[in-house]
Amino acid sequence: MDLVLTEEQVMIRDSAAEVLAQQSASADVRRAIERHAGYDAVLWQTVAAELGWCGLSVPEHAGGAGLGATELVLLMEQLGARLACVPYFGTAVLAAQALARCSGESNEADADEGSEEAVRWLARIAAGETRAALAIGAPFDDAGERVASGVEAHETPEGFRLSGTLAAVLDGVMADLLLVPARLTDGNSSGEIALFAVETAQTGVARTPLATLDTTRAIAGIALDNVRVAPAACLARSVVARRALTETAWLAALALAAEQLGGAQQCLDLTLAYTAERVQFGRAIASFQAVKHRCAEMLVAVEAARSVVFGAAAAWDAAQGVPAAAQYADIAVAKAGANDAFRFCAQEAIQLHGGVGFTWEYDPHLYLKRAQACGALFGSTSQLYGWLAGHVIDGASSHAVAEHTSAAVLAGANA
Repeated sequence: MDLVLTEEQVMIRDSAAEVLAQQSASADVRRAIERHAGYDAVLWQTVAAELGWCGLSVPEHAGGAGLGATELVLLMEQLGARLACVPYFGTAVLAAQALARCSGESNEADADEGSEEAVRWLARIAAGETRAALAIGAPFDDAGERVASGVEAHETPEGFRLSGTLAAVLDGVMADLLLVPARLTDGNSSGEIALFAVETAQTGVARTPLATLDTTRAIAGIALDNVRVAPAACLARSVVARRALTETAWLAALALAAEQLGGAQQCLDLTLAYTAERVQFGRAIASFQAVKHRCAEMLVAVEAARSVVFGAAAAWDAAQGVPAAAQYADIAVAKAGANDAFRFCAQEAIQLHGGVGFTWEYDPHLYLKRAQACGALFGSTSQLYGWLAGHVIDGASSHAVAEHTSAAVLAGANA
């Protein structure tokens, strides 16, 4: 299959690039880091409330545009290129995608108040009125299993009481809404996972900003101490909750891979600009063959990552909301490729900037830190290859999955 961007998709990509070049330049990112702990409130107001980016992939019945993974990937690539200090990943990817899968769109979703509550929160996210976060782990760890083991939900006549800790929640520092997988402790459902919506302003919710390597992305440790929520706050249970968390985790891995792709491309662009200006022995160092070769290797890494990322996005959209092992394999390949490409390009950017590459005044070190952090989120390269070995090579449908993955890669090559 061939992947050709539509006019609308090109417009999304180009307009996002233009806005972020103006409002998330190096000086803006550094100001957000130094003054606001990695959060740019002005940029968030622009992208969430004024431009409506948070509604991009929100279903139409909840006030969003209802677009697919390809559009989300295009936007995430531009956000990653500029290290945008906004909680877009936590809000529009993690939280919104989980809510969408609890909103009653699926035939398997429970037709209860949880669906209506999910739609209400989705509408607020699409309108740019709510910042949200989802406590979730890597997709191959059964998504919410490890997280839910740290939080218990006790059912009461008035609703539920939640207690436990969440070690590290992406974009949890500034979130207004927290989606929490928890393990039920009562009745016939004891031991099952349920997904709860918790407003962070409630009594019993304590957040602790964490000091991390990547200062452009805020992460929080969160403690829940006997937090009381209404019955409607339980968005999904059992099979529905598990499926929602698993699908969200895989799509989040794809979105993060797109962000890494954008960062890798920016590392190349910064390096090309610097080597064209840096003069040594009477000429620009970009004219030296050794420098050209290293930049060419960066380009090859970026384009290979772009192929698998866009190929995986096209395959996800082609599945029409019913992803299977083949789509998960595509994403595993894409995330592993993006991990390696971003890390390699960031390291090369440091080296080709020479002695100033490590200094605070130049940007490559910011991208290197983001590359290191992202490489550990939603699957490191070794973890993803391990998952592929267990689920593709040893799987009964390994041949079909391998063919599908190859097709996705080839489709991405034409993007």
